[in-house]
Amino acid sequence: MYQAGLILEGGGMKGIYTAGVLDFFMDRELLFSDCYGVSAGVCHLCSYLSGQRGRSYRIALNYLDMKQYCSVESLLKTGDLFGVDMSYKLIPDYLDPYDYEAFGKYEGRAYAVATNIRTGKPAYLPLKDMHRDIVAVRASSSLPLVSRNVEIDGQLYLDGGISDSIPIRQSIRNGSRKNVIVMTKEEGYIRKPAGMELAAVRARYLRYPKVYELIRERHLSYNNTVQYIEEKRKSGDVFVIRPKQASKVGRIEKDKDKMKALYEEGYRDAENCYLDLLEYLERA
Repeated sequence: MYQAGLILEGGGMKGIYTAGVLDFFMDRELLFSDCYGVSAGVCHLCSYLSGQRGRSYRIALNYLDMKQYCSVESLLKTGDLFGVDMSYKLIPDYLDPYDYEAFGKYEGRAYAVATNIRTGKPAYLPLKDMHRDIVAVRASSSLPLVSRNVEIDGQLYLDGGISDSIPIRQSIRNGSRKNVIVMTKEEGYIRKPAGMELAAVRARYLRYPKVYELIRERHLSYNNTVQYIEEKRKSGDVFVIRPKQASKVGRIEKDKDKMKALYEEGYRDAENCYLDLLEYLERA
């Protein structure tokens, strides 16, 4: 296990790129002492930490056409675009069983990054027992407007990408001198200001104005973090794996061929930079 941080950006269905990277890591038995997953990133992190190669890929593709998994019908009936029962109970416990025992043997620290909607602050929720802590994964993955708020210990949470899309600073604060960042946005990507959805956000979260403020300013905080990462990358302080160009996969994607291609791109990119990654991790 390398004493380094692993940071996984979200991105909805674009996170299948991350699944490809992590499957390559599993093929090479690469483990990290501190792992941070945001939204889709933490979903893929779970299968990585249990050593279940290919599981994230299967889940991402096998249930695309099922209304209980992801559909407007699910949103209208339950308040969640991604069905909670299917995503966090039926799949891990029955359809594609999660290896809870293997996860329990992971000796590092893992976190799901969520957003406290009352304070507007990011929360780095420890993942120690996946039977119990899967609710933290759900919180981290609950997209605004298309998900219900998730309550944990009296606090309400939504998607971690609202407040800390790429938690490199938190990883450094926690003591990781080396950090590997897997991004789902391509090189040169610049986030633009939120558009028409801001009015809906303001109305939906009237009782939680921090949500509106965060989404209104998200392009500034995101672009600032990307600039910070780029400076760290140029100085050799972080190692970044990300797509070379924009993918054709949407945040909510139903085309399996597009998903497969992006997964294979992630695997290939990790394979192509493997020797450089080892040199970075093993450097004194």
